[in-house]
Amino acid sequence: MTVFFRIVSMLGGLALFLYGMRLMGDGLKSSSGKAMRVALEKVTSNPAIGFLFGLLVTCAIQSSTATIVLTVGLVGAGFLKFRQSIGIVLGANVGTAITAQIIRLMDLEAGAGSFLSFFKSDNLAPMALILGIILIMAVKTRAGNTAGTIFIGFGILFVGLMNMSNAVSTMSDSLSRLLVSFENNYFLGFLAGAAVTGVIQSSSAVVGILQSIASSVGVTFCGVFAVIIGVNIGDCITTYIVCRIGAKPEQIRTCVVHILYNIFAAALIFIVIAILRGTGVISDALWNMELNSGGVANVHGIFRLVPAVVLLPFSNVFARLAERIVKETPVDEEASDIEKNLRELDSHLLDNPHLALDQSNHLIGHMAEVSLKNYRAAMTWFDEPDEKQFSRLQEREILLDRMADASSQYLIRLSPHVLLEADDRNLNFQLKALSYFERIGDLSVNIANDLHELKGSNTQFSEAAMAQLRIAADAVGDVLQLTTDAYKNNSVSLARRVEPLEEVIDELIEYLRELHIRRMTKGECNVVAGLEFQNILQNLERLSDQCSDLAVYLLARSDDSINGHEHQYIHNLHHSDNEEYLQDFRNNYDKYFGLLGDVTSYSS
Repeated sequence: MTVFFRIVSMLGGLALFLYGMRLMGDGLKSSSGKAMRVALEKVTSNPAIGFLFGLLVTCAIQSSTATIVLTVGLVGAGFLKFRQSIGIVLGANVGTAITAQIIRLMDLEAGAGSFLSFFKSDNLAPMALILGIILIMAVKTRAGNTAGTIFIGFGILFVGLMNMSNAVSTMSDSLSRLLVSFENNYFLGFLAGAAVTGVIQSSSAVVGILQSIASSVGVTFCGVFAVIIGVNIGDCITTYIVCRIGAKPEQIRTCVVHILYNIFAAALIFIVIAILRGTGVISDALWNMELNSGGVANVHGIFRLVPAVVLLPFSNVFARLAERIVKETPVDEEASDIEKNLRELDSHLLDNPHLALDQSNHLIGHMAEVSLKNYRAAMTWFDEPDEKQFSRLQEREILLDRMADASSQYLIRLSPHVLLEADDRNLNFQLKALSYFERIGDLSVNIANDLHELKGSNTQFSEAAMAQLRIAADAVGDVLQLTTDAYKNNSVSLARRVEPLEEVIDELIEYLRELHIRRMTKGECNVVAGLEFQNILQNLERLSDQCSDLAVYLLARSDDSINGHEHQYIHNLHHSDNEEYLQDFRNNYDKYFGLLGDVTSYSS
């Protein structure tokens, strides 16, 4: 039972270590998500720049897996090209070694009166925990909470390490025999490192275990070097499994490059060590040298850094190999564009709300374009009814519904990860926007269906009715274009121009209804055509209303006096003497009613 409880104690320490590392990483990511986005977007085709970015970002969040998953997400979202991601992948492999260098503080030796004693793990851990809880409980700001989370994670990480070290020290004999077996069986050591990393899903955790053993028992270079190489391989397999799910070819290639690089790096290290050992450069003393926690950290860092520097110039070779392994699926241009729109929401970005919201915003912008395109397609039926175009319009509507479902589900999944108030408001606005654009698509299909039924009944609008509908349709097309541009450019000035145009459209449609009633009473329009005319006017009015609502919510994002009082804002605007609103209203009124005056001669 004693051995059992020692193992439980060691696993408990590992659990604390993993949780502390996750807490610290989450805090760092939430505070630097926007900075990571800016940095990664500036990566050029130069692998060296990508390498530095990957290294720095991984040092910040202390997880190569998180950096590579983020990179895969950016590749899928179109922010990065596949070949731009290669340098980042190599840099991430090196950056993850920073965790081991932090852990080496366990080996720090200093007297109680020395300044360095502050950095001993048994002193640093409680101080970090105390500082963290003070920041969380006393500083009532989001920044304070984030900083407190980072310190709490840092402290828990070291508590876990100390717990592992204490448990390991009680099993020194068995662990020593286990490690000695790797001294003459490097392949077994390699497999053990890869397998354990694959199970734990963290190379930093496995290296941390080795450092705990080194601090408590002591290990030799020949006993752990193969294990550390295996850790690197196990780390890339874990990343591949995470990134491979739901990924597209360019993303899978990024994962494949990660695997190819680590295989080549492992082979390179084994070959170099064999040569140096065979030529006597690595002497018996060095080969059997005992390593402490810092020594393990240094070996791990060298095994990460040297292959990256040597293999970085061969980035294009890795790219070509990945492209040969993962073929591009041949598709026609339109199908390719459709798939791009549907697959832009990448689950690998959910842990980075700022990036995820930017991408969902980008997709909703695509939805706006698709809904506008469907409206334009519906309007072509006024002049050139086309069954093929009608069928394509129906297919595009199904696509628009799929985009709306995917984006709403994505935003709902993202919601628990959102910490900042600005991001929360952005998320809520996007949920409203996607529903409006989906509704615009539905109303456009309604108009197309009305025109299709009119054609099927061999009934036509009168010349006057057709001319008047075209004017109203053009006005609605203009307000849709204005709303789409306002959303895509997040433009307040464009959003302010929507409401006066929408009011003109309301008056225009009301006037067209009066003209239509006159035609009906004079027998100039039959019942079937009359009903379809009314249906189309109603759908045009609803389309305009959707634009008005969306524009007001866009204004509310930057004006707290509007936020939560949107309907009151519209009411006050309509009864105000706002010169900008009145001038836009007059200009639009003169434009569309002026056009209407040119066609009223068609009806008496």
